[in-house]
Amino acid sequence: MNPKQFLLVGGIVLTLVGILGFVGVIGPTAEDSLFGDFWWFDNAENWAHTVLGIIAVIAAYVVPASLQKPLVLILGIVGILVGLWSLAYSESFLGANLENPADTVLHIIVGAWALWAATRSQPMAPMA
Repeated sequence: MNPKQFLLVGGIVLTLVGILGFVGVIGPTAEDSLFGDFWWFDNAENWAHTVLGIIAVIAAYVVPASLQKPLVLILGIVGILVGLWSLAYSESFLGANLENPADTVLHIIVGAWALWAATRSQPMAPMA
C-alpha cells in the first residue's frame, strides 16, 4: 500500500466510521451508540472522522504524489501521538472524548499503518 492508497482506503473507512458513529447517537452514553460499549465516539469524534475522511479521499486525487508521502507521514505521527496522549496524559483531546481503550489502540494502529504506507513507493505512471 502506498500513500495514495492509504489516503483513499483510509479516507473511505474513516468517513464511514464517522457517519456510522452518528447513527444511533441519541444521548451522551455508549449505550446510545451503534458501536455500543466497545467503540463509542462522541459527536466531536464523529465530526472529526467524517471531515478528515472526506479530506483524505480528496487528497488522494488532488494532492500531488510528491506531497502525499509527507502528508501520510504526518498523519501517522499524529495518529500515534493521539493514541499515546490518550494512554498516558488525558482522555480528552481538542474536545473529543478518548476514554475508550479501543480509541487508543485504533489511533496507534492507524498511525503505524500510515507510517508504513508512507515508506512505500508510488506506482509508476503508465508510459504514453
